Amino acid sequence: MEEQKNTNEKVNWNIRPYLAIGLTAFLVIVGSLSFFFLIDRYHGFTAIVGKMIGILQPITIGLVIAYLMTPIVNFEERHLLPLAQKKMKDPQKAKKLVRVVSVLGALIFFVLIIAVLLLMVIPELYNSINGMIGTLPKQVNDFMDWLNEYVSSDSDISSYLEVGLTKATEFFENWAKTDFLPQTKNIMVGVTTGVINAVRVLFNVLVGIIISIYVLMSKEEFIGQSKKLVYALLPGKTANAIIHTVHKSNEIFGGFISGKLLDSLIIGILCFICLYFMNMPYAVLVSVIVGVTNVIPFFGPYLGAIPSAILIMLASPIQGVYFIIFILILQQFDGNILGPAILGESTGLSSFWVVFAILVGGGIFGILGMIIGVPAFAVIFYVFRRTVNHILRKKALPLSSEEYVSAEKLDIENHTFIDYQEEEASEKKSDKKRKSGILGRKLDARKGKKKK
Repeated sequence: MEEQKNTNEKVNWNIRPYLAIGLTAFLVIVGSLSFFFLIDRYHGFTAIVGKMIGILQPITIGLVIAYLMTPIVNFEERHLLPLAQKKMKDPQKAKKLVRVVSVLGALIFFVLIIAVLLLMVIPELYNSINGMIGTLPKQVNDFMDWLNEYVSSDSDISSYLEVGLTKATEFFENWAKTDFLPQTKNIMVGVTTGVINAVRVLFNVLVGIIISIYVLMSKEEFIGQSKKLVYALLPGKTANAIIHTVHKSNEIFGGFISGKLLDSLIIGILCFICLYFMNMPYAVLVSVIVGVTNVIPFFGPYLGAIPSAILIMLASPIQGVYFIIFILILQQFDGNILGPAILGESTGLSSFWVVFAILVGGGIFGILGMIIGVPAFAVIFYVFRRTVNHILRKKALPLSSEEYVSAEKLDIENHTFIDYQEEEASEKKSDKKRKSGILGRKLDARKGKKKK
């Protein structure tokens, strides 16, 4: 009876962890499915989320502007604060005065950059459109003259072309009657909605600038309140891990964004200088397009080069070809020399993971996702790597990935890796020794029998 009781207690003690694991897995699966159906089926939830995003848009814009202006504010404070403390007796008043001057200086710098870009792009864009409108009729007439001359020399081509033009005309007439005219009202509504949304975004940007000023004026207070909340709600180790991750995220994002902006500025200036000396049309507009799209990693240069090449080809096809060759050389210089020199190892990602992050970020969030996808994935990759390294340290295993390339089997007792070939060779040796030992014992036994 006592043995049976001990056995039952032993069984219950062994089953309990597995029951806990099974219950946890079941609850995780049920929670995941419930969350999925809540988002996918309940449209009211997505409507509420979309409305909240719209309401919080000015705050989001303000936080982004404040984050982008923080390095400028810090730079100004480092240089102005010692001077103000020498002139003023009260250090607190000096600090407040320097903060006000630094925030206003950063805001003026931010607004000036946007104003300069707009002043460079809008007149050039107007001249480009005006020039295309002026030269397009001549280009069309030249093309039609060439086409008439070519077609008149071949009767088969003229007949095919006549049939094609007739079908194209019929298709266009049917499309205008059945699709375009009935949708005119919807098109006007869409244009009106677009104008209203543009005005709303402009208003949100203005409100966001005001919010960014308040955030920058009290950034230390916000940081202190956030840390206090984290340490109040979470255990010490978890809170430390979260604070460290936030610091690392700020380091990755700040290094990547500031480095990418500097890299894009240099590329835009180099592009303008080269296009100016190559006597290319629309040099200013094309340089701005190339510089702005260069902020998007990997795919950005090509996104900016395609419309720029088309724009130049409309003015001069041969110069368009020269521009394509030039932009390929420029992007090779940026990708292999300038970019690595500025960005360095700010993200810690290989080329494969950079492309992966851009594709995933762009697929989910569009252009914005392509820009922030790389630093966001770099943060995720950093957290995952720290977690894996922590587990490996507990198991007393090496952290370098190079040591796992040829690893085939782990010796659990000694915490070392074993090569299967070496293991097989050692097993063969032990088998030989065992067989030779058995054979020796048999021979000794036979000798003993003979002696008897």
